[in-house]
Amino acid sequence: MSDRPTLPPHIRQSLERARRLEWWTLGWLVSIVAVMALVMGSSQAMQAAWIEDMLSLLPPILFLLAVHFEGKPASPAYPFGLDRLGSLCFLLAAGALTLMGGYLIYDALHVLIAQEHPTIGSASLFGHELWLGWLMMAALAYSVVPPVILGRKKRALAPELMDKVLFTDAEMNAADWKTGLAGIVGVIGIGFGIWWADALAAGVIGADILRDGLRALRISVAELLDGAPRELNSPEVSEAVAKIRAAVPVDRPVRVRETGRFLHVEIADDQDTAPSEAFQTKALGEDGWRIINITGPAPPDIRQDARRDEE
Repeated sequence: MSDRPTLPPHIRQSLERARRLEWWTLGWLVSIVAVMALVMGSSQAMQAAWIEDMLSLLPPILFLLAVHFEGKPASPAYPFGLDRLGSLCFLLAAGALTLMGGYLIYDALHVLIAQEHPTIGSASLFGHELWLGWLMMAALAYSVVPPVILGRKKRALAPELMDKVLFTDAEMNAADWKTGLAGIVGVIGIGFGIWWADALAAGVIGADILRDGLRALRISVAELLDGAPRELNSPEVSEAVAKIRAAVPVDRPVRVRETGRFLHVEIADDQDTAPSEAFQTKALGEDGWRIINITGPAPPDIRQDARRDEE
């Protein structure tokens, strides 16, 4: 199998820009995680926001790994190349989102049922007593601005690159204002003695993460099962499939699958692609049953003759 063709110049430029954005994202997120860890205290909403920020480190890392390896040439061990690594990274990101969203909801419900009352103390700063809630809200505000800006930039690039990992990361970043707002509401609630506001805010954060995770999980599973390509933000079949089929004569069956950002199109000579029993036995002996499909032209002794079988 030949190596993947060189990407068009404008796609290479956009990919390089996405790389830079992801490195910037990692730098900002590390500083945000450090700041949040210093001030989160016992607030559950703050802890939920901190966990989400930690989780936000995963998609940029996965994106950079996928982009690094997807251009590697095919080898005997990986005859189709490593393009599918992008699909695997997308599944890992979606799974992490789903699990974390579910955990945050469970933890919030546990606190509400147990009626745990979190408190926020004070600290002495330059000889004055300062309520730590102010520091928490300042940290939450800081945690929102950089990811939202970077997320909008990445979201503009994701459709051009057809990169679902980048799109998932952009969605998380762009929605960080919800996390920050929910965290601030929770901290204010504690300050006014509304103990349940903190857990409720954490639950809202978890529900938002779970919704995005489940949607991404459906798309990633379909992709790894060689399903038809899906849209970036929906489990619906991509419009690209209809366009490809429209470009092929109607009497030629077409199958389209997705690996990472790339599409694999198979145009068969006829509906019958099953191997002959003779070929199965010759190739793998008793294990010949494992060969279930042949793509592309093949001599009669390899491809099963459907008309002969009907006779």
